[in-house]
Order: sequence, then C-alpha cells, then structure tokens
Amino acid sequence: MDRVAFSIFGIDVMWYGVLMATGMILGTLIAIKEAKRVGIKEDDVLDLAIFAIPVGLLGARLYYVIFNWEYYSQNVSQILNFRGGGMAIHGALIGGILTGYIFTKIRNIDFWKMADTVLLGMPLAQAIGRWGNFINGEAHGGPTDLPWGIVVDGVKVHPTFLYESIWNLGIFIFLWIFRKKKKYEGQIIVYYITLYSLGRFFIEGLRTDSLMIGPLRMAQVISLVGVVGGIIAHIYLSKKNKIEE
Repeated sequence: MDRVAFSIFGIDVMWYGVLMATGMILGTLIAIKEAKRVGIKEDDVLDLAIFAIPVGLLGARLYYVIFNWEYYSQNVSQILNFRGGGMAIHGALIGGILTGYIFTKIRNIDFWKMADTVLLGMPLAQAIGRWGNFINGEAHGGPTDLPWGIVVDGVKVHPTFLYESIWNLGIFIFLWIFRKKKKYEGQIIVYYITLYSLGRFFIEGLRTDSLMIGPLRMAQVISLVGVVGGIIAHIYLSKKNKIEE
C-alpha cells in the first residue's frame, strides 16, 4: 500500500501521520466530553492538549533516537526528522504525563482527575495509529503459519500491529464502560498503564524490530515496570484518593 495519503504543494502527507492525527483528535474530543461529565473546564483540556501533544511527539521521537543512538550519533541531522519514521509510544507517554503534571500544578487542578480524563481516549488513539505501521510495513512479528498472518517481503509474519490495535481497542471499551464506576481518582490512568503494559509485554516478544538495551527488549522492560508500578499505584491511590459515594 502506498505510504503517501496525498500531497499538498508538492509535500507528501503520509498515512501514518494522518492516522496519528486522527487518533489525537478523537482522543481530545473524548477528553472534552469526559471533562463535561466530571466538572473539568473544557478550556483546561484544550490548553493542556496544546502543550502535551507536541511534547509527547517530541518525547516519542527522542525516546526512539536514544535507543538508536549508534545510528543517530553519525546522522545528527536526522534526529528531528519526524517524517523519516521512528516514534515510540513510551516516550510519548512520559512526555505527555510530565507535561500534564506541570500543567495541573500551575493551574491548581487535581492531577489524577485530569489524567483520568485526558487519557481515557489514549488507547483508542493508539489502536488507530497502529494501522500506520501496517501501511509502512513495520512493527510486525516473526514468521508464522497462522491463517491471519500477513506477508511482508515475501514472508508470512505475525501482524503484531493488529494484535496491539485490538488489545488497545479492548482497553478503551473497558475503560469507557468502567469510568463511571471508578472508586478513586487516578484509577483510569492506573488501569490503562497496567493493562497496556501487560499486553505490550507479550506482543513485544513477537516483534522483530524492538528497541534493545543490551540483550533485553526495552519495551518489555518498561512494560514490566508499568505492571508492577500500576499494582503499587492501585494499592496506594485506592486508599489516598478514594471517591466518597
């Protein structure tokens, strides 16, 4: 499939970028809808998005660059070449969450309540964005004989982008149903990080293009930290941020 969606004044616009933008827009709209329900100002959500989205994109790029430094140290001009590919969701989450923390402190907003609101649509955005990997012929797994395998360079491989897309969509549906039943502020972000990390750990084991730290797959290491951290955060926040009924 052609990676180029369309061209404007001779500049190619890639499907990957279109899908990422679509996911971010939908995620923001979902956050605005949820903000109305929980009593957060819509303007605060939009203002946060103005800062968090670009910082998240920068974080996604720098995370990828750091773990491919052997190449980028010799090609410094390519470090900020977003169009050249190479984005990591963990870097985006780190950048976005740090931005959100600083923003809520400045605006005197409950960080956990805001995090639950703006991250509600994150797994849906990820589910959509993963299809950009399919179009680019990347983020796939190793050889397989399974009937749903896809052919890349003449080899039938695991469609790991599809596995993660389905997993993320499932997380979004679960969180959307669960959000009105949460027992403490921060429960949505805790469940999101824990569930995403759990699925990513197993899916990453099938991939052939993982970012590595020595012999370890970096995404699996981060995922283990996410699962353990999520469990600890659940125990702590369920006592500290309990919602009075």
